[in-house]
Amino acid sequence: MKINSTVILTLILLILMLGSGSVSAFLGFNLGSSALKGVTTPDGRPTSKFASAKSNSSQSGAVTLLKEEDILKTVKARIEGKAKTAQSDKLAEDDEDINGNKQQQKEKTQKVVEEKPQPGFPITSESQGVTFAVQSARYSGGDLLLKVKMQNKGADSVRFLYSFLDVTDDKGRTLSASTEGLPAELPANGSSFSGTVSIPTALLDDVKKVSLSLTDYPDQKLKLDVANIPVDKRD
Repeated sequence: MKINSTVILTLILLILMLGSGSVSAFLGFNLGSSALKGVTTPDGRPTSKFASAKSNSSQSGAVTLLKEEDILKTVKARIEGKAKTAQSDKLAEDDEDINGNKQQQKEKTQKVVEEKPQPGFPITSESQGVTFAVQSARYSGGDLLLKVKMQNKGADSVRFLYSFLDVTDDKGRTLSASTEGLPAELPANGSSFSGTVSIPTALLDDVKKVSLSLTDYPDQKLKLDVANIPVDKRD
């Protein structure tokens, strides 16, 4: 009887130990599972890594290739745009230059109109419908400036070579002179042309009057003489 109770007690202890061990193992498994939630095993396959990296790279930095036709169209449009801009700038500059020249011409015309005639002028010579007139005589910048106006009312055009213009003083001495603005040819029945004859002041120290003589070239059919131009009064 004593042996049986010992065996039964031993069995009960074994059953309790097994039960407590099973409960402990179950509880430990549950705790471990809860702690490892969300944790995944890293993928050690190299091919999968390369595939993943390639996928991410293609998604983040995708390159779009343009068609050659689109590129050419874009370049052509930019070139045409620059050309139009340059042309517009050129036209604007030309307009400014034209307007500036018109304004200068207008001011010059107004100045000529407002200028009072100099006493004793104009002094005019005429031959075969061609007139040669000295409008005024003034000193400026070391030169005597004779303002000259020419007009051809004849039926034929007339040519001149101003290197043949003779300038003499009241003592018969020949003076050197230069011309500016005078036409090489006067058209028939044309409008008047204005210019300047310049004589160095150093040649006019004791001179009171000068004379101009001009003939056409090469025919020399007419002769224009403007004599006794007063130059003794200096401004």
